[in-house]
Amino acid sequence: MSVPLAYIGVILVWTTTPLAIQWSGAGPGFLFGVASRMTIGVVLALLIVALFGKGMRWDKQARRAYLAAGLGIYLAMLCVYWSAQYIPSGWISVVFGLSPLITGLFAYLWLGEQRITLLQVVGMLLGVCGLLVMFGSSAEISSGVLFGMCGILFGVIVHSISAVMVKRINADIPATVQTAGGLLVATPLFDLTWYLFDGVWPIDLPLKASVSILYLAIFGSVLGFALYYFVLQRLAATQVALITLITPVGALLLGHMIQNEPLSLTVILGTALILCGLALYQAGAVRLARLQRVQLAAGGEG
Repeated sequence: MSVPLAYIGVILVWTTTPLAIQWSGAGPGFLFGVASRMTIGVVLALLIVALFGKGMRWDKQARRAYLAAGLGIYLAMLCVYWSAQYIPSGWISVVFGLSPLITGLFAYLWLGEQRITLLQVVGMLLGVCGLLVMFGSSAEISSGVLFGMCGILFGVIVHSISAVMVKRINADIPATVQTAGGLLVATPLFDLTWYLFDGVWPIDLPLKASVSILYLAIFGSVLGFALYYFVLQRLAATQVALITLITPVGALLLGHMIQNEPLSLTVILGTALILCGLALYQAGAVRLARLQRVQLAAGGEG
């Protein structure tokens, strides 16, 4: 596959996912939307592992990695789908743009991977400022939007904690296997949650919701993830990081054009602050990695 096509594919999937999440719950309810997506997704993921991989791993370390990933998927996606009822779809992508910053902070605190540079601290502060502007904008609209923003932020934090825990376990599992294992843990929890709190099979499933669920299961849960790792293996981390700067803008514009979602000055300002913060954070990470390479080279020569 062409790397540029895969790169564009990731951007398109990540840009359209928030709107598809909102549509998938329109009619059948958000619990049915997420449960059906994950059920289809886990079947597809297991088929891919069986056909193209070496099978699942079931040793203790692998099971711990599946559990960490699965609980993260369950809690984060539950927050996202619930919040999508109350906030514009583009805002989901904007707030999730904070995930590299939050993940980096947790990795520093729990893993001691690397020190945080001044540039990264400034990036984090800008991201927080942008988030506060977004919260202010949501409070102006309605209390429901404010609650939705809180739900999305909690989902981002859970997602970041899960990523750090998977990294900490360090099971060295292929991405497709890790995805399938995480979905194996998360899917029964989603299905049980739907059964306990809804449990009503939709008699008339709208076409928009049906297509959105299938789209998210195939592209959002499986293909998008595979394309992302394909790109990650072939491009520099800085080039891949640009995706997180492009998709929030695309998601905001898509929601505004298709659903007439608000695109006020405060929303634009908050988004710009978050993206600038993310750009500074990534620049700080690149500078730190370059400095470490120079130090290693100097140490090797000595």
